[in-house]
Amino acid sequence: MKVAVGPDPSLTYRPDVDPEAAKDKGSFRNYTSGPLLDRVFATYKLMHTQQTVDFVRKKHAQFGSFSYKKMTVLEAVDMLDGLVDESDPDVDFPNSFHAFQTAEGIRKAHPDKDWFHLVGLLHDLGKVLVLAGEPQWAVVGDTFPVGCRPQASVVFYDSTFQDNPDLQDPRYSTEFGMYQPHCGLENVLMSWGHDEYMYQMMKFNKFSLPPEAFYMIRFHSFYPWHTGGDYRQLCSEQDLAMLPWVQEFNKFDLYTKCPELPDVDELRPYYQGLIDKYCPGVLSW
Repeated sequence: MKVAVGPDPSLTYRPDVDPEAAKDKGSFRNYTSGPLLDRVFATYKLMHTQQTVDFVRKKHAQFGSFSYKKMTVLEAVDMLDGLVDESDPDVDFPNSFHAFQTAEGIRKAHPDKDWFHLVGLLHDLGKVLVLAGEPQWAVVGDTFPVGCRPQASVVFYDSTFQDNPDLQDPRYSTEFGMYQPHCGLENVLMSWGHDEYMYQMMKFNKFSLPPEAFYMIRFHSFYPWHTGGDYRQLCSEQDLAMLPWVQEFNKFDLYTKCPELPDVDELRPYYQGLIDKYCPGVLSW
């Protein structure tokens, strides 16, 4: 059964495009015009109203035992064939193709880093949450820290947060909110979505990937940080050292979305080998 998630608002309209890349890069992430703008805005309005400290903590408790499903990585990739991420204005084919496209783009550019290839395949697998019945605004889209005032590069920040109760709470409504300066992103509570879920899932299942891989997974949708330049006041030295890796990954996530679909059957054995190396067998999701 196909599950429509609504275009990942996050992807269509984003003010972050590098003027020189594939597709006409100016057509990626345009948040001011386009046929999907109303739907995208509505998704972000829900997200920016409902994503509170309390909500995020409840989602960690709900999914943190990873008792939703037992399956292998490639079974999860196949599940994404049932999902066209409607919050993504750039893509109208199944997410599994985007996973292989991203992975292959990385493989061509970084042939010596097999762990990086695997990150391309893994990065959106947290979207299985939609197939578990979670609403789109709690799975897809750009992420941001909860527990402090949103910063200027958060999409629609000036028109979508007015009904978020945390911003009426003095503990959470200042620049730092509940955090200390330069506390490190590892100590920051991010809005709930497929990034955070997949990061926690990889830790729970003890994936043997390098720290850069975990950063890429956890923060690839944190556009206000890796592209907008905001939230530096929360970053540690380690976060700033990892930032170029997240930015390098993002080039392949955003700009490998082309309609020429990869020959997935031909690619599966290579990626199965990487899965066997770094995250083998049946996993807890």
